[in-house]
Amino acid sequence: MPGTLVGIFLEAVARYRKSDQFKRKRGGAWESISAERALGDVERLALGLRDLGLGAGDSVALLSETRYEWAVADLAILGLGALTVPIYPTLTGAQCRFVLENSGAKLAIVSTAAQLARVREAAAGLSALQHIIVMDEAPLAGAKEQAWDALTRRGTELVARSPRAYREAAARLRPVDLATIIYTSGTTGEPKGAMLTHYNIVSNVESCLQLMELRTDDRCLSFLPLSHIFERMAGLYAMLAGGVTIAYAENLESVAADAVEIRPTVLMGVPRFYEKVYARVMSNAHAQAWPRRMLFHWGLAAATAAARARFAKKPLSPWLAAQAALADRLVGAKVRARVGGRLRYCISGGAPLPPRIMEFFFAVGIPVIEGYGLTETSPVIALNRVGREKPGSVGPPIPGVEVRIAANGEILVRGPNVMQGYFHNEVATRSALEDGWFHTGDVGHLDGDGCLLITDRLKDLLVTAGGKKVAPQPIEARLKTGGWVTEAVLIGDQRPFVVCLLVPNLHRLETEAKARGWSYVNVLDLLDRDEVRALYQPLIDAVNADLAPFEKIKRFALLPRELSAEEGELTPTFKVRRKVVNEHFTRVIEALYASPRASGAAAR
Repeated sequence: MPGTLVGIFLEAVARYRKSDQFKRKRGGAWESISAERALGDVERLALGLRDLGLGAGDSVALLSETRYEWAVADLAILGLGALTVPIYPTLTGAQCRFVLENSGAKLAIVSTAAQLARVREAAAGLSALQHIIVMDEAPLAGAKEQAWDALTRRGTELVARSPRAYREAAARLRPVDLATIIYTSGTTGEPKGAMLTHYNIVSNVESCLQLMELRTDDRCLSFLPLSHIFERMAGLYAMLAGGVTIAYAENLESVAADAVEIRPTVLMGVPRFYEKVYARVMSNAHAQAWPRRMLFHWGLAAATAAARARFAKKPLSPWLAAQAALADRLVGAKVRARVGGRLRYCISGGAPLPPRIMEFFFAVGIPVIEGYGLTETSPVIALNRVGREKPGSVGPPIPGVEVRIAANGEILVRGPNVMQGYFHNEVATRSALEDGWFHTGDVGHLDGDGCLLITDRLKDLLVTAGGKKVAPQPIEARLKTGGWVTEAVLIGDQRPFVVCLLVPNLHRLETEAKARGWSYVNVLDLLDRDEVRALYQPLIDAVNADLAPFEKIKRFALLPRELSAEEGELTPTFKVRRKVVNEHFTRVIEALYASPRASGAAAR
């Protein structure tokens, strides 16, 4: 495999010569973009950027939703020896400014007029930022701002004069050269810029492709943020290396409809995506008439039993095999049809995947392979092997990566995928990297099969007033697997006991209320009904049944809205920021500790 990310792209163009290397939707129809055309688009943009003064070692901020132009911009930047600095499109102006200033970005590439306005405000007074390029049509202000189309037209002229200029520049790249600075979204503290070389990421691509089969007739639907290393490594570079067609979803809301049209064979998702698919399927089943509802639950139970036998490596009895085959026709095939009907497997990363969610997808015939990693490790550290999946585990370390467990339970990692350090942050670098080992901040252990199990984030552990340590994530995951809860946040640090904030599945709850004839004025009124609390109390009781006394949830509150990245309660990769949630729902939390009953809650 080539030693640089641009080398992966150039080899894919030459080796596979795909007529549909990329696909995007325009004007309501899917457009295929050949590998040769993609190379031409990259070359034109790269020479246009070089004409603006971009050179090796310069930083370029890339603020865009996931789309074809993101990939083109990234490959153009990298080919010149410059550094791509991704910015999540959901970040605030202040957060954007921090990244622009800390990275010393010389140029910024943005997607829309709205993102242009955000960067204008964020970059005010930053002398290092010399140019802003806008992908879409937008009103420009001054010579500093340029349209993507105008820049690529200039690039066309330059390519005509020097047809091999981009490839010659790319040939000078070395695997040890810095490729990107990715700012961790962070559930606590200030963002840190992880410095990754070409080979940090290439080594991860190479290791993962030893474990995951990709074929030239595969098609990947890309919808996670390319700003995150998970989608960028697995959904872009690995797919190019494997000769896979990459189709870009129109937006997050259109993923289900896009999947039906594109019929992907592979996709990457975070647990929140799989949880939402599961909740939608269960909610739709619950809304069916009695005979269909009972048939669905029978079929799912039979298919789940077959999936558990697979995980336990036990053969199916003839009776269960027959039931599972019938269940697949009646239930599994219909669920698969909603995502195009051709998925060979999905990859889950970014956070722990609840075992019950993994069981559900295997039951309906969609294998979900869970892995684990961080931005600082390019990102994959461990990955379940196809055919040897273990729910609750993230699998063994990938080839070339070492894992050991520190005395306090923290997971330490060493390998070619580990970052070079944090940009302009020696203190954080020294804290994270010690004798070649990266301190992940996660707590876990290796089981007898060499599989890694993640317990929680070291900083997320709740220490009760009695000194007992509670790992919240496994408990929260269990609360979210019944289809009635979309988010759960345990509270209990320095408190006398553990309580919980639950975000109910409002669609399912309102459907239930209508079926039972409960009257209510608004969501708060609904959540305050004793009957609603009675629906959720058995869920709490079921989870509590397997917990130690100090872990048990004593009280809970139902929140009237989803947690959101816009409010700062979730990171761009949908991890809960506990500090922000504690601040936003202080009154609700204090009421839980003051009163034995709590239900609906104000937003703050």
